[in-house]
Amino acid sequence: MNSSYYRWAAVILLLLATTIAYLPLKDSGFFDLDDDVYVTENPWIQQGLNLNSISWAMTSFREGVWNPLTWISFMLDYQLFGLNPAGYHLTNVVLHLGSVLLLLGVLCRMTGAFWPSFLVAALFALHPLNVESVAWVTERKNVLSTLFWMLSLWTYLEYLRKPIWKHYVGITGFLILGLMSKQMLVTLPCALLLLDYWPLKRLGKNWKEFKERLPRLVLEKLPLFVVAVGGGLLTLTAAHFDRSLPGLDSLSLGVRLANALLAYALYLKKMVWPLGLGVFYPHLGNTMSPQAVALALLVLVGISLGVWGGRKSSCLVVGWLWYLGTLVPVSGLIQVGAHSMADRHTYIPAIGIFIMLIWGVAELTQAVRLQTAWLKITSLFLILCLMVLTRQQVGYWEDSITLLEHTDSVTGENHTVHNILGTTFLKRGNVDSAIESFSRVLKMRPHSDRGLYNMALALQAQGKIEEAAQYFARALLSNPNLVEAYNNLGIILIAQERQENAITLFEAALKIDPGMQQAHGNLGTVLISQGLADEALVHLLKSLELNPYKARTYNNLGAAMDLQGKSAEALIYYRRALELSPSSVLTYNNMGKTYMDLGNLDEAAAYFAKAIAIQPGLADAYFHLGLVRADQGNIQEATSHFRQVLQLDPAHGEAQQHLTALTEE
Repeated sequence: MNSSYYRWAAVILLLLATTIAYLPLKDSGFFDLDDDVYVTENPWIQQGLNLNSISWAMTSFREGVWNPLTWISFMLDYQLFGLNPAGYHLTNVVLHLGSVLLLLGVLCRMTGAFWPSFLVAALFALHPLNVESVAWVTERKNVLSTLFWMLSLWTYLEYLRKPIWKHYVGITGFLILGLMSKQMLVTLPCALLLLDYWPLKRLGKNWKEFKERLPRLVLEKLPLFVVAVGGGLLTLTAAHFDRSLPGLDSLSLGVRLANALLAYALYLKKMVWPLGLGVFYPHLGNTMSPQAVALALLVLVGISLGVWGGRKSSCLVVGWLWYLGTLVPVSGLIQVGAHSMADRHTYIPAIGIFIMLIWGVAELTQAVRLQTAWLKITSLFLILCLMVLTRQQVGYWEDSITLLEHTDSVTGENHTVHNILGTTFLKRGNVDSAIESFSRVLKMRPHSDRGLYNMALALQAQGKIEEAAQYFARALLSNPNLVEAYNNLGIILIAQERQENAITLFEAALKIDPGMQQAHGNLGTVLISQGLADEALVHLLKSLELNPYKARTYNNLGAAMDLQGKSAEALIYYRRALELSPSSVLTYNNMGKTYMDLGNLDEAAAYFAKAIAIQPGLADAYFHLGLVRADQGNIQEATSHFRQVLQLDPAHGEAQQHLTALTEE
C-alpha cells in the first residue's frame, strides 16, 4: 500500500476518534453558568435570524464582550434546533473538527511532513484540556474564532504562494471575523511572524538576514496589527461597559503577575497530565503561596533558557513563544471574571507546546524523514489513549450538577462552584440543597456578597421573606454596587407594601446600572401603583427597549395607558402581552377592566371568565365579573360572584357592600 492510503486512513481515524470522544454530548444539556445568558434566557437569540436580532448582535456589549458572530451563530442554531441542546453541541463539535482538519492541512503545507503534522492535529483534536471549549455551548466563541484563526493561516499560505491583494484581504477578513467571534485573535499577527521564522524560513538563516528581513515582514503585517489593536480596544471597552474589569485596588499588578506565572506553569502540567480538570478555578488573590509562585517562575525560566540554548532547533523556539505569546490576553494580567485560569484558555496556545513536543521528538529521532512503522503505531496508541481520557472528561458535562460536583471534588474548597451549584439546585426547585450549598459558601467566605445574595434568594423561595431581606441587606453591606440585591430587596418591600422604600432601592440600582432591565420594569410597576403613569411610562418603555419580549412589560404598559385613560392603546399592549404569554391571568383581568371602562360588558365578562378559568382563586376577577353582571341586570350571577369574592377574601369591603345592596333590593 502507498503512503497516501495510510495518510487518508489516519485522517479518517482521527475524525472518527474525535467524534466518538464527543458523542456523549448528544445527551448533554445546557450548563447553568452562562448558557442561560447566551441562549436559554436570551430573548434576542430566541428570535432566530432577522434584521432586529442581527442589529442587536452587531451593536450590543453583553457579558463584558462584543462577539456578534457568536450571537448570530446561536440565532441560527435556534432557528434550526429551538432549545434542543444537542443541536448546539453538534455545531461546536463540527467547528472543532473543521479546525482540526485546517490545522493538519496548514502544518502539512508549511512543513511537508505529514506524520508530525498529524500528531499535532491529533493532540489538538483529542486533548482533554480542549473539552471545555467544545462541550460548553457558551464557548462557541472559542471554537468559532479558532476556525477563523485556522482559515487566516490557510489564506496566509495562499498569499505566500501568490502574493496578490485578494489573498491579503482574505487574511484580514478572516482575522476580523475571528475578532467578531472572540478577541483572542489579537495575537494572530505575532503568530504569523513566528511562522515566518519557522517553518516558513522567511526570516533567513542567520542573524544578519533576520535583522534585514524582520522590519519588512512586520510592515507587511501592519494592517493586521492595526485590526488586532482595534479588536483589543473593543474588548476593553466592552469589559469596562459591563464593569467586569477589577481595578488595581482589588487585584494589584503583583498579584496578577503571580497568578499569571502560576497559570502558565499549571497549564503545562495539565497538558502533560490531563487529570483533575474542572470548570472553574477560583482566584487565590493575596493567598497564593510564594513557594508555588517561585517554583512556577523557575520552571518557566528553565524551559526558556533550555529553548534559547538549543535555539538551532527552530521548532522549539517557535512553539514556546507561540505558547507564551498567545496566552497573554487570557493570562490574568488583564483580569476578567473571578477565575485564576480556565482550561478553555489553552485552546490555541497549547498548539505551540504540541509543536515543541512532536517536532522536537521528530528532529531527535529524524522521524520527519522516515515514515517508520513505530511512528504509525505510536500515533494509533496516542489517539486511543486521548480518546478514552477525553470521552471520560466529556462525561462530566452530562449535566450541570455532575460537572459542578466533579469540579468541587478536584479543586477542593471552591466557593464559586458551590455558589453556581446552589443556583442550579434553586433553578430546579431543590431549595434545601441550594441552602446547603450557599451555607458552605458562607462558611468559607462569610462576607461573600454573592453567597449572601444567593442565600437571600433561597430563603425568598422558601417564603422566609424577613430573613431574605436581612441577607439582601448584608449582601449590600458587603458590596454596595450589587445591583441585583437592590432590585430583589425592592421586590420584597413591595410585597410588604413599602412602595416608597422600594422606589428608592430601584432608583439606587439604576444609578449603578442604568441598563438594568429588571429594575426599570419593577420601578415602572410600583410607580403605576402610586398613580404616577407618566413617570412609570419612562421606565417601562426603557425596559421594553432592553428586552422587547417580556410579557410583563407589555402588561404594565397597558396598565399605565389605562391610568392615563388611553384604553385603546392599553388594549394593544395587553394583546401583545398575551401573544408572548397566553396564560397570563393578570393580563386577562386587566383587559376585562379596560373593556368595562369602554362599556363593552360582554367582552369584559369574557376576559374575567378566562382569568378565573386559569386561576380559580382570583378574587379580583370574581369581583369585577360581579360588577359586570350587576350592570347587565343579572342579579343572581352578580350575587354569586360577590359571595365567591368574600369566600376567598373575607375582608373585601367593596364586595360586601355590593352584596348587601343587591340582597336588600
